[in-house]
Amino acid sequence: MTARQALRAALALTGAVALTGTGCSADVPHRGHGSAAPGASAAASGAVPSPGAPGIGDPLMPLDGNGGYTVRRYTLDLDWRAPGTPFPAGTTISATATQALSRFDLDFAGNALHRVTVDGAPAAAVREGDELVVTPARPIPRGGTFTVRVTYTADPTQRRQRGDAIREYGWVPTPDGTLVCAQPDGAKMVFPVNDHPSLRAPVTFRITTPPGLSAVANGRLVDRVRRPGGRVRWTYDSEEPIAAQLIQMAIGKFTFAESAGPHGLPVRDVVPDGLVNDTEADRSLTPRHLAWLEERLGPYPFRRYGVLVGDTDLPVALETQSLSVVPKDDLLGDRVDAERNLVHELTHHWTGDSVAIRRWSDLWLSEGHARFYERLYSAEHGGVSMEDAMRAAYEQHDQWRHDDGAPAEPTEPTLFKVMRYDGSALVLYALREKVGDDTFNRIERAWVTRYRGRAAGTRDFVALASEVAGEDLTPFLRPWLYGPDTPPMPGHPDWQVDPVED
Repeated sequence: MTARQALRAALALTGAVALTGTGCSADVPHRGHGSAAPGASAAASGAVPSPGAPGIGDPLMPLDGNGGYTVRRYTLDLDWRAPGTPFPAGTTISATATQALSRFDLDFAGNALHRVTVDGAPAAAVREGDELVVTPARPIPRGGTFTVRVTYTADPTQRRQRGDAIREYGWVPTPDGTLVCAQPDGAKMVFPVNDHPSLRAPVTFRITTPPGLSAVANGRLVDRVRRPGGRVRWTYDSEEPIAAQLIQMAIGKFTFAESAGPHGLPVRDVVPDGLVNDTEADRSLTPRHLAWLEERLGPYPFRRYGVLVGDTDLPVALETQSLSVVPKDDLLGDRVDAERNLVHELTHHWTGDSVAIRRWSDLWLSEGHARFYERLYSAEHGGVSMEDAMRAAYEQHDQWRHDDGAPAEPTEPTLFKVMRYDGSALVLYALREKVGDDTFNRIERAWVTRYRGRAAGTRDFVALASEVAGEDLTPFLRPWLYGPDTPPMPGHPDWQVDPVED
């Protein structure tokens, strides 16, 4: 076992580096180490420089994220050429050291590395698996701000596979370009990053396209400049801090369909030219979906929304922040099914995007809420009744626990199995049956309000639910979230769980 493998094992066992809220530290004073007197060293700050941890200690993915610093902004430069063709790329990372750093890691995989600088000076860089270990020319003091520039050749054929609902992630090809599906930890195939769902920072995207192609990314288009040879550079600002798994960059022959949602919210759909008319009926329902969710969860938490129609065989839609990607087949079939998918990804903008998960085992809070409100909306608009859907989930719950782990006890391979979807929506349904509609609705509104723009986990949810309900709900929720057996469903003594099959 190498020293790094030993450290990984230790992180997985102990979570040695604390998981902390978001990765955005806009309130940290900008005290650059370059402002110190000439010849000053990190040791002068009173701390002996040491390496930042190669991960933040999430037990399921211990090397995701990095210790020793917080990211203040990413700036991505992509010089796109053609489908399946590697192209020049660069990433600039503005960060603040949270310890005196002798070196630090970035999550980075799948691209040819060219050069790394820290504050303009060449830095040593070594690749160890999916870790890029950077040693600056001189240590960085605690509290010091620094800028990392990484230039590389991006490879848009880089993808990885999973055995759950995600199946394939990373760069996703389209007939004339690409889109990105980074969930769960595929952003590192696109750019060097601090890749964990609890870590967020604003992103500037600068994407140059050949003549006839458009680019889109999360947030707002701030600039479009013609370059030599008819190429165009598109600049987008994420407007809000964003987790790496929620980034979106797409290139293709697009139509931009602009409309407005409740309260004048800008809605921008991005649609391959040949799919505009065939998807319009389903896409036009977004304002209705927004209004329905705002009645239950409060104001939409971002500055704009829209749907990116994926001209791909992508198996799942994805809640990329402010611009959900939805495969074309999801919008070319049954209306009820299309609305389920659209409401699911939109719900994530309250739970999963705005309220981020603190660790991967909290994924049930993100996917369970999205599935709950998807089912609830569908039941009110021509789909299966909520009670029938939840009874079917209840019958299979012991089997799912056996196969995939309890809702809050996934393993890395079972993260996106059915337990995190219908199985976790069932936990919320049980809570509603326990406390009643009014109290449940107050819990939900409090959840997305109190933790807006922050990361939160299972303990936070149980504590908040108990506070709002005026009773300790831990004895009720713990059996639902952990362990091998499904508890009785309140109000439904006749519901039975099917026997487990090995």
